[in-house]
Amino acid sequence: MGRYQIGANAFNQNCVTGAADHFYQYLKEAITRAEQIDMNVSFLMVSGIRLVLDDLKIAANKGVKIRVLCGNYLNITQPEALYLLKDALGDRLDLRFYNIRNHSFHAKAYFFRYPEYEEVFVGSSNLSKSALTDGIEWNYRINSREHRDDCEFFRQTFEDLLTNHSLIIDDVELKKYSKRWIRPKIYQQIEESEAAIEAEETPDRVAQGQAAFIIVPVVPAPQPLIAFPQPRRAQVEALYALKNFRRENLDKGLIVAATGIGKTFLAAFDSRGFSRILFVAHRDEILSQAEYTFKCVRPELSAGHFNGTRKDTDADIIFASVQTLGNPAYLANGPFAPDAFDYIIIDEFHHAVSDYYQHIIDYFRPKFMLGLTATPERLDNQDVFALCDYNVVYEVRLKEAINKGWLVPFRYYGIYDDLDYDHVDFRNGQYDSEQLTQLASVNKRGNLIFKHYAKYDSRRALGFCINRHHALYMTNYFREQGIACCAVISGAVNAEQRDLVKDRETAISDLKTGKLAVIFSVDMFNEGLDIPELDMVMFLRPTQSPIVFLQQLGRGLRKTRGKNSVNVLDFIGNYKKANLVPFLLTSEAQPEPSGRSGFRLPREDDYPVDCLVDFDFQLIDLFKKMAGDQRKIKDRVLDEFYRISDELGRRPLRLDLYVHLDESVYQTIRSKKELNPFRNYLSFLDAIGQITAAEKELLGTPGHAFLRNIENTAMSKTYKMPVLLAFYNGGQMKLAIDDEDLYQSFKAFYEKGSNRVDLLRDKSTAQAMSWGKKEYVSLANRNPVHFLAQSAGEFFYLNGDSFCLAPELESYLANPVFVEHFKDIIDYRTKRFYKERLEKRNP
Repeated sequence: MGRYQIGANAFNQNCVTGAADHFYQYLKEAITRAEQIDMNVSFLMVSGIRLVLDDLKIAANKGVKIRVLCGNYLNITQPEALYLLKDALGDRLDLRFYNIRNHSFHAKAYFFRYPEYEEVFVGSSNLSKSALTDGIEWNYRINSREHRDDCEFFRQTFEDLLTNHSLIIDDVELKKYSKRWIRPKIYQQIEESEAAIEAEETPDRVAQGQAAFIIVPVVPAPQPLIAFPQPRRAQVEALYALKNFRRENLDKGLIVAATGIGKTFLAAFDSRGFSRILFVAHRDEILSQAEYTFKCVRPELSAGHFNGTRKDTDADIIFASVQTLGNPAYLANGPFAPDAFDYIIIDEFHHAVSDYYQHIIDYFRPKFMLGLTATPERLDNQDVFALCDYNVVYEVRLKEAINKGWLVPFRYYGIYDDLDYDHVDFRNGQYDSEQLTQLASVNKRGNLIFKHYAKYDSRRALGFCINRHHALYMTNYFREQGIACCAVISGAVNAEQRDLVKDRETAISDLKTGKLAVIFSVDMFNEGLDIPELDMVMFLRPTQSPIVFLQQLGRGLRKTRGKNSVNVLDFIGNYKKANLVPFLLTSEAQPEPSGRSGFRLPREDDYPVDCLVDFDFQLIDLFKKMAGDQRKIKDRVLDEFYRISDELGRRPLRLDLYVHLDESVYQTIRSKKELNPFRNYLSFLDAIGQITAAEKELLGTPGHAFLRNIENTAMSKTYKMPVLLAFYNGGQMKLAIDDEDLYQSFKAFYEKGSNRVDLLRDKSTAQAMSWGKKEYVSLANRNPVHFLAQSAGEFFYLNGDSFCLAPELESYLANPVFVEHFKDIIDYRTKRFYKERLEKRNP
């Protein structure tokens, strides 16, 4: 055991204590030389994984076998660290959890097999930066040439743990662990300690490291080799999910991630496999920020804008205004071919239900389209998920993001507001803005707001107002109380109001520097704003939309050093759907009725950890009353039918109703046969007086019975849909179809990524993209054709090489009403299948 002396510091090549040398240097050198690497550690942290990841990738690329056994006890192991390892090493890594429940796992040992011998480090270092580079950690090195029995003992113990007491961390197990992972309290101390160590990097410390390097063969701990910026937290998990998602040849997907997670950076990182990119958003501020983000991640690519004032077309990345690019004139005769971009990002995807977004989505044919949103659920019940065929790639809602420590906890105060909204006109899902302003812009309410604001010693706050006039009123009222504040609003102001207003950038700068304490605005800060220093947000308007509510809440949740929480003041009155607020704070879009009152508040543990939720008692009574008023489900179904009819400007059929129906209504009726209109839509239309004369003629006929059978047929896969589409034949229905019909219909149906995924996920059909006629026809005959003939023999039968509809259906095949409803059922059942597939994958 050789020794090297530097002053009072003794070095021992086999004893690493962290006092004068650190474990990282030995670990790096061993990884470089080893033919097999095994690590047995109680926990993994991102900081440690990033230090060794490049070395492990080099080793894996040389064919080195790598196995890691770690603990999941007390949630110390970070999911992000596991994702980084699996993403970088893939199938070349054997990654496992010690699987004895509620049993501590503190052993730390690192095994390295070289051509002629084995080396083992046993000690106290886990895979974290502090344990490897800065902390006092004791590790002892033994080798099989000098201590064969000791090495063999540790080796056998490790192999026994790996074989008999471990759980393989596959993608399913990793996702489960990540979803239930809650950031341990100790992490705050660890992160603060590591941040402090980084801040203490002084010339003196560097000089000491250089001196040590001169005298002994020790390499000072390096900075990570990954260039800044690099993916972190949710971005790491989402990138891993996106990579796996595209392996299934899916061409569109949705990322649902809470405000503050860094979705634009995520998109920029994910775009690195693509060369021509389109980024679409509805605000110039979002596009400008996105350009900055992409330049940070991909500085080598050129950037251009396509909006009202610029029409760049040749840049590698185009940042496009949806109002400009989505204009049909630019798409039909514009500069971009449908395949001009191989990667398209639709930001704030919850807006994509509007026509201009739809034009863009329908026109372009990228290799991949990614939707980004924090809040896909809309209270107008436009189904955002349907736009991407319910292909949710990755999801992290508010509660999970706070539980993981990615956002700060909130202190939410629901304050009773006695404004009577019953006297305000309500049209098309909105209250009359001017009437609301007259109602709310009174000193009694201004005093209520100021009284609660003054309780919490806020330094930087945002107040979200009803409209620009209300923002001006609140600014004036707070100034009269001595608060430095301003309004940020759009549109012109008169001379008297000019002193109350600042432009957006000036106001943000003044708020950050402390010149302002409060900004009052309307919707200008819902999106595209990053002020981590905010310590309060105030909801001064009836916030009915989950999207707006969570966007505004998210403004205050971003982390910054020294910020432990944000105060939320929500002034709630008897406005429509106010009783949803308690559930939005839990990341649940809708309440679950229970008990006679039909309403219960969420339990304390339904909210994110370390969050406080406090509602005035008067609000509890209000919520119960509102829930009781909404309990008659038949009336709610009818209300929804007529609301959707007004919205569409026409009577909804099944697909329309399914896509736009209030989610809580749908969840209530889906298992109630007598209340579910989708089980017998023609009879539902008849019962409510919305059936046409031609439709009424179908009632009670074989045609009606056939449609009902298709509405209710069981579907564990999508296989029946291309069979039915073969009969549909583009609207010219056939009484009999042959193998060629089946082949063409199956091939066309499964060319669509959202349909294809079911084939690719099943081992028996995983090679379907290389199939020809024989394979598709074989699949059709052994599955849907066989089961339709068996379970619905009164409507389907085999006749030689043909698959036929019953003769009594022939008279209906030219009936346009029958054909329309047949196709509507196919579209509805396909869309419903997508949604139920998502529910099964994300129970």
